[in-house]
This record gives sequence, C-alpha cells and structure tokens, in this order.
Amino acid sequence: MPSFFEKVRTLINANLHGIVDRALEANSLKVMDEYIRQAEQNLEALEDSAATVGGSVRTLKRKYEEFAAAADKLDRDIDTLIMRGKDDLAAAAQAELNTKQQLAQQYYEQWQEQQKQYDAMLKMRRQLEAKMTTIKQEREHLRSLIELAEAKKVTTKTIKSLDGLAKTGDAEISSMAEKIRARLDREDARLDMATSRLTDEIDEAVGQSEIDLQLAERKRRLGLAGGESGE
Repeated sequence: MPSFFEKVRTLINANLHGIVDRALEANSLKVMDEYIRQAEQNLEALEDSAATVGGSVRTLKRKYEEFAAAADKLDRDIDTLIMRGKDDLAAAAQAELNTKQQLAQQYYEQWQEQQKQYDAMLKMRRQLEAKMTTIKQEREHLRSLIELAEAKKVTTKTIKSLDGLAKTGDAEISSMAEKIRARLDREDARLDMATSRLTDEIDEAVGQSEIDLQLAERKRRLGLAGGESGE
C-alpha cells in the first residue's frame, strides 16, 4: 500500500513546467500523453482502494455502534438487577459489560484510524484529478504552440523550454508561451498549497491504521479483550 501511495504522490507532485519543457525538447506531446495515461490508471486504482477502505469504515462504525448500544443496555440492566437484589446476575452482567465496552473501544479506534486513511485517499484523488485535468488542458495549448512554431519555422527541437520560446522574438509565439507559463505558475502554486501536508497526512493515516489493526488482531488472537495483561 505505501508503495502505491508513493507512486500517486509522485504524479501529484510532478512539476508542470518540467513536463511541458520535456515535451518541447522532444517536439512531441508523448511525454504529456504518458503522464495522462499513468494518472488515469492510478486514479482508477486509487478509487478502488478508497472504496475498499470506505467499506471498512462503514463496517467498523456499525460494529462500534452495535457494541456501544449493547453496552448501554447492559449498563441499564445491571442497575435494575442491583435494585432487585440479584447481585450474582449483576456481577455476571458487569463482566459482560466490561468486555463489550472494551470491544466497542477497539472498534471505535479502528474506525477513526480507517476514517483518517479514507479521508486522505479522497484528498489524493481530488489532487490527482486536478493535476490530470491541468495537463490535459495544457496539452492542447502546447499542441497549438508547437504547430504555430513549426508554421513560422521556429525550431522547437533546439528550444528546451517555455522560456526559450518566449524569447524567440516572434510576438505571437512569445505571447502564447508566456500565457502557458503563467497558467502553469498559478496551477503549481495552487497545488503546492493544497498538497503541502499531503505526504505527512498519508503516512500518518496509513502507517498508524495498519499498526493499530495488526495489534488489535494480535490481541484477539491472544485472547486479550483490550487492556494490557498483567503478571
């Protein structure tokens, strides 16, 4: 899972100017087409993963609510048993209540950690969608720029970047290159703000939830309901 997230983060953090400049250097849109292809594939995989985690969130939430409701009922029943002088039954019910409360707490903690992971994955999906949409839009602008440069006999093969095209001396080409560059600057700035904490959020959510789930499973296997075992 972490390696998959790393691949998605790489796509999200890809430098827009770098992609455009590589396309210009190659005088081809294949670089942008390859990015779009990878983004679409990983977006589909990300949506599948998010759906799986989202299903787990619903299951854990339902389990928590079931055990919490059962614990609440037992709590009320214990008071009734005590009032009727049935201490033996009350003691047995209290033991059962303790178990249900511990299980409810475990399900609650797992639910919260899975929710963090789910929210982080949805955020990644939004950011990747935004980046892919920008690349698709700028692909068309760049195609027009390359066609214009070729029509005017400006050799894009020897021009390594938008900066180079902006300095060709041709007003129309320079204007188009500057507009593309300005849009990329704005988009890079917007995505930088939106993804500034994305890596930390993903690592924290995924890492912590996996650890918690592993420990919870180990406790269940060892027959421990919740807290630490004593000597």
